[in-house]
Amino acid sequence: MAQDATPKPGPAKGMPPNGQAYEKVDGGPSGKAARTSLLRREGWLTGWRGLFGSSKGLGTGKTLAQWGRFFAICAISGTLVAALFVPAAAIATTAMHGADDFISNAPQVLDMKAPPQATTILAANGATIATLYAQDRQIVGLADMSPFIKEGIVSIEDSRFYDHGGVDPTGILRALVATAQGGRQGASTITQQYVNNMLIEQLVAEGKTDQAKFGMDKTVTDKVNEIRLAISLEKEMSKDDILAGYLNIIYFGNGAYGIESAAKLYFNTTAAKLTLPQAAALAGVVNNPGYYDPITQPDHLVERRNDVLARMLTQGKISKKDHDAAVKTPLELHVTKSGQGCTAAAMAPYFCDYVQQLILNDKAYGATVEERTKLLYGGGLTIKTTLDPALQNVAQEQVNGTISGADPLERGAAVVSVQPGTGKVLTMTQNTVYNPAPDPGNYMGNFALPVNDASGQPLHGAGGFQIGSTFKPFVFAEWLNSGHSMMTSINGAVRYYPAGYPWKNSCGTTTGSYDPSVPGESLLPNDGPNDYHSMTAYLGLAISINTVTFQTATALDFCNIQKMATAAGVKDGHTNKPYDLSNIPALIGTNDVAPIDMATAFATFANDGVRCSPIALVSVKDAAGTNYPVPGAGCQRAMTSEVAAGVTYALQYMLTNGSGYAIPLNDKSSSFAKTGTTDGNIQTWTIGANSGIATASWFGSYKGNADKYINQDITINGVYYPNIDGNQLAGSNWAAVMNQAAQTPGLSAKPLNQPPALMLAPTAPYVAGVNDPKPGEVISPVPGTLQAPLQPNQPAQPEPSAQPSAPAQPAQPVQPSAPAQPVPSGEPGQQGTPVQPVPSP
Repeated sequence: MAQDATPKPGPAKGMPPNGQAYEKVDGGPSGKAARTSLLRREGWLTGWRGLFGSSKGLGTGKTLAQWGRFFAICAISGTLVAALFVPAAAIATTAMHGADDFISNAPQVLDMKAPPQATTILAANGATIATLYAQDRQIVGLADMSPFIKEGIVSIEDSRFYDHGGVDPTGILRALVATAQGGRQGASTITQQYVNNMLIEQLVAEGKTDQAKFGMDKTVTDKVNEIRLAISLEKEMSKDDILAGYLNIIYFGNGAYGIESAAKLYFNTTAAKLTLPQAAALAGVVNNPGYYDPITQPDHLVERRNDVLARMLTQGKISKKDHDAAVKTPLELHVTKSGQGCTAAAMAPYFCDYVQQLILNDKAYGATVEERTKLLYGGGLTIKTTLDPALQNVAQEQVNGTISGADPLERGAAVVSVQPGTGKVLTMTQNTVYNPAPDPGNYMGNFALPVNDASGQPLHGAGGFQIGSTFKPFVFAEWLNSGHSMMTSINGAVRYYPAGYPWKNSCGTTTGSYDPSVPGESLLPNDGPNDYHSMTAYLGLAISINTVTFQTATALDFCNIQKMATAAGVKDGHTNKPYDLSNIPALIGTNDVAPIDMATAFATFANDGVRCSPIALVSVKDAAGTNYPVPGAGCQRAMTSEVAAGVTYALQYMLTNGSGYAIPLNDKSSSFAKTGTTDGNIQTWTIGANSGIATASWFGSYKGNADKYINQDITINGVYYPNIDGNQLAGSNWAAVMNQAAQTPGLSAKPLNQPPALMLAPTAPYVAGVNDPKPGEVISPVPGTLQAPLQPNQPAQPEPSAQPSAPAQPAQPVQPSAPAQPVPSGEPGQQGTPVQPVPSP
């Protein structure tokens, strides 16, 4: 027990100062800080004065009345008397019946649930991502504590701890005498302090902080109840267990709860490795964490430490030699503050926030948000995740090197990766800073995620961005799925689609037009002036020709295109509804989709047509070892393996000869990808995969599509770009992650599957409204038969980019990979239409 005749001012044993019980940081519990802090100021140093009065002598009527109350209580409660003067084992046989009733009717019971402790979020390899807590506490067993802290705390706080039955009669008598003489003297044992802390924690956990009492507010019944609980606790728990519980619950100042957190905070060590002088110092802090604050009051603490050492020497716990050496040892703090929450994450703060929301949104972790918050911030969870730190590091370096989030241009860069076949989220990065402060470059929204999850619960996502030509593979997939060959010739010269064109949509309507006779409209553009000619559907996808995509869509049911995209994982980033194809420009990616959903969809192609929903949680276990369920990937077939093979076959050619040839991927033989660029080059993408990993890389505006966010005639990080296409900044970031994955065990790529021969078979040319050739149908339309509707003789009009067909010059891959260099000003961006390959049978 604390035996100072005159305790120092400030909070008492194990109680944090005002405002430090709960620190509102990054989504942690709020609203209880002031009250909880006030409650924790209660201590047993003045507890007996609260029971017997605040006398400065025996001459006043009030003092006599208080003494009278004391003796009356003792007369009633034989058990209390027994507690003061006999060992705990004798209490049961000496207690009077009426006294038993008095004590047993004390209203409060003790809930021995573990106190709040920190939750740890781990990467796949066990590295710590972040800790989340209301109280920074990690519970450890007595065997994991230095013997010096055990001996030191007993010596200074309760030297008769192993002799009494929970209440120390010698200490209480000494406190009564001190009070009667006008002084102050502590009387509580370690067991009583433990009970007191547990009662406060219980009230806080139940949301009843207003019912807690402390100091002079406590009634006689409150005091007797605490004594009764201490005596009862000694019967139920061993002395060592009580001591361990006490050392794990008490407050050591500066946000450190329990000995493990205190050892880390002040000495950057563990409770098990505390030296004698360190342990003695921490044992001294408990009496008054404010007055003996190691950081702000080191002189006070050294004096207190030496008092602890003197007690240990007197009580035979240490030798004179060890005592003298410890007294001479400087304090030597190594302050290591553990930041709380995702803002202080060691890595991947946006992924940390994603994990946090997954727990808070899932009723498997509590029926209400309040219960889930309590579990997350006080349940001592160990949350193991899917994040790959090595890949994450590469991805983070890439996006940081693309453009600073604080750059006045306000451009964003993000990379997110998932594993085909499992759905595991491997990376999640962006170039902004996860911080709520209104400073340049700070942004709390997650570029990778939709706004909400499937149940409408918040994910803090940005909601995605226009995906440009990265939607074209899903039109192509439905072309193959409906029985067509990728080697069918498509008329890429058709640019005119008037209002009322007979688009087929069996589950809705599709409208829109490309008609220069309508004010504000134009003919359907391609990126290059030399791309308006016939070519196979295969080549049209590989070099990203808008007019070819539209012509293939004239043979398809838009409802089936939508179903194909939805099954693969594509959905609206703001509503989670299916990708909207009610307007024809959506065929070339005018709707917003979250990067994680695009990565998932391309992982579906890589996984032979089986989609696995993204998952971030591997396991969730609480401090007691209870395992909680984690969501599964729910893998299910989205398309036939033949269709998936056909798409990857075409998109692999895109990497080697099409619009992605400049992307610096080391091995393109087993990977595939698609670039995307929207009007004004505002949003740019590279999305691709292999059997080991699927990655979506985005660069663009996260603040809208206004003209000031056009990425043309622009300088980024000192490099001038006439325009920025998907294969440049986004492409280089994508390649760096894919190259790293190729060196990662378990993520290396297998050879791509080959599509069936029918998908590569020649057919008659397709003419919309005239024929619908399938493999084996090689008879051409009747000569002179015209495309319906007719294309008017309109001059070609320059249009903003829908998707570049001309790749930029290659960049040299470095770590982090440098962005692909833009085509020098004055040189043509078009490298010429690649030679159409002869398909293998």
